[in-house]
This record gives sequence, C-alpha cells and structure tokens, in this order.
Amino acid sequence: MQRIQKAISFLRGETVLCAAVLLALLSFLLTPPGPEALSAVDWDTLALLFSLMAVMKGFQRAGVFLALGGGLLRRAATTRRMVAALVFLPFFLSMAVTNDVALLTFVPFALVVLRMAGQERLAVPVVVLQTIAANLGSMLTPMGNPQNLYLYAQSGMPFGALVLLMLPYAALSAAGLAALCAARSSAPVAVDALPPAHVEKHALPALAAGFALCLLALFGALPPLLVAAVLAAYFLLRDRAVLRAVDYALLLTFFAFFVFIGNLRAVEGFRSLLSTALEGRAVPVSILASQVISNVPAALLLSGFTSDWPGLLVGCNLGGLGTLIASMASLISYKFIAREFPREKGRYFLRFTVWNAVFLAALLAECSLLGAL
Repeated sequence: MQRIQKAISFLRGETVLCAAVLLALLSFLLTPPGPEALSAVDWDTLALLFSLMAVMKGFQRAGVFLALGGGLLRRAATTRRMVAALVFLPFFLSMAVTNDVALLTFVPFALVVLRMAGQERLAVPVVVLQTIAANLGSMLTPMGNPQNLYLYAQSGMPFGALVLLMLPYAALSAAGLAALCAARSSAPVAVDALPPAHVEKHALPALAAGFALCLLALFGALPPLLVAAVLAAYFLLRDRAVLRAVDYALLLTFFAFFVFIGNLRAVEGFRSLLSTALEGRAVPVSILASQVISNVPAALLLSGFTSDWPGLLVGCNLGGLGTLIASMASLISYKFIAREFPREKGRYFLRFTVWNAVFLAALLAECSLLGAL
C-alpha cells in the first residue's frame, strides 16, 4: 500500500515527466526502436541545461540571491515599494537564473518578509505578480527559461537577435507590472527586522567561473558536454548537495520528448499535418499548445515541424501565461501558497487566472501590432 501511495505521489508531482515517457514509449509503436531514436536527442541542450541549473543552485545555496533581495528590501519604506521590490526581484533575476530558480528563491522569501512586516494580507497578490514577473522577465534571454535555451540552440539565432525579438514584450510586461505595483495603496512599513543573509563567500569565485563556462558554452566557444562534465566533477568533489538539487525530472522530460519528436518526424502523415498547421501560425499554435501541455513541452514538440524560430520563441514565451500549467514554474508558487495559506488557494487561483489573461491579452495585442501574429 505504501508503495502505491508513493507511486501516486510521484505521478502527481511529475505529471509532465510521466506523460513524456509514456508518449516516447507509445511512439515506438509507430517507429521501431533503433539507434535513430538516440540520434534525435539534443545532447548539447541537455548539457547546457544541466550546467546552468547546477551553477544557479550553487549560487542559491551560497545565499547570494537572498542577500541581494534583503539588501533591496531594507531600502523599502512603504508597502508599495516593498511590493515593487518583491515583484521585480524575480523579474530581473529570472533573466539570468531561470524562472523556476527565481520563484523557488523569492516566493518563500516574500512570504517571510510579508509576515515580518505584518502584511500577510498581501501574500496572494504579491505571489501572483511574482509568478507573472518571473515568467515574463525570463523570456528576454536564452538562459532565462528552458524553452528559450533549447530554441536558441536549435535556431542558431544570435544572442542579440533573441534579446531584440523579445525586448518589446519584456518592456510592456515591466510597464504593466510597474503600473499594478504603483496602483496599490501605500502605508509605512519596516523590514529592518530581516535577518542578515549569510553568504558563503568562499564559494563565489568557483561559482562565477562556472557561470562563465556556461556562457562560453552558450555562445559556442566551448563544447557544452565538456562544460557539463567539468561542473559535475567539481560539484561531486566540493558540494554534492548541488547535484542532488538539480531538476533531473526536467532533464528526463527533455530526453523523452526528444525521442518522441524524433519518432514522430519519421511518420510522414503526422509530419505533414503538423507542419501545415504551423505554417504562418507558429505564434497562436504555440500559445494554444502551451495552455494544455505547458510551454517547455510545446517548444520541444513544435520545433520538430517548423523552422519559424521567432514565432516559436514568441508563442512559447507568451504561452507561459494563461492556465496554471501553461508554465510549469507557475506550479512552484501555487504549491507555496497551498502549503502556507491553504484557505487562500481558491482566491489565488482566481486572481492568477484573471491577471494572466489580462497580461496575455495585452501582449497578444502588441504582437498583432508588431505584425508577429
């Protein structure tokens, strides 16, 4: 019975991974297993994703992000400034540390700060805006989220071109978040009681070097597999807890989808059908697919049937808005609210859905004005 409960718990916690593995296995009914299945796996993307996750977990464990957040919040004198700081921390940090790491770091941090400031009533609106901020800020850079990293590697698009492509959407998102923060009523608040963040300074040089290696691999100056091997060896010797904290479920999800997509590509009828559906409609199809299977699997699936990389980038990033599963990072925030404020789950879900719909509508309007829709 206990094993069954563990299995059910795993299925609930890793639904996307289980679905990806199941799809990969079912796809072998269409294409017999063989070496071709592994040839469809993008090992460089997996290596880059592992490397970035490991280094960012290292920075997180070293207390760097909490120290940065605490320093900014100590300058907040009103609830309006406090909310703005809590919202824009994940917006800007997600561009470098990925949206899920930003939320894992700053959502619990925000809940602690709000309790200390006697502002727990702001927990739901602040966490909703933090989640939207992390999902939208992360779309500006290749390392901001997994789908950008993958599409950047697949497309061969220059770093600057990707940033310029997503800049108008990130700018409008920032303006919208700032307007919502400014519209809140304001009252004096003291967050001086924040405990000092302990930063493990001895770990920073190695982590900075690791991040530099990741960037060199991202720009094609070093082989990603070599960088992943070097970082794995370093953390194995110096900090195994970092390796244990890496999201291997996400890596396995990528692997399973690579196999699934590779097998589907071999089926002429399906390849023709999906390619036709995507022709000239990469943005709306990506957004719709993201609402059902989330934006990372959508990027992996659809990239096998179109070369409209700008459309996929815009569609899969905007597609992170909408339903709770449109971006899997959104589930991180929901789990924190469900655990800390179980009675607020319904209110959180309603507010989350409404504000996601508002931001998605505004960004779709901008997309249409830019002629990308």
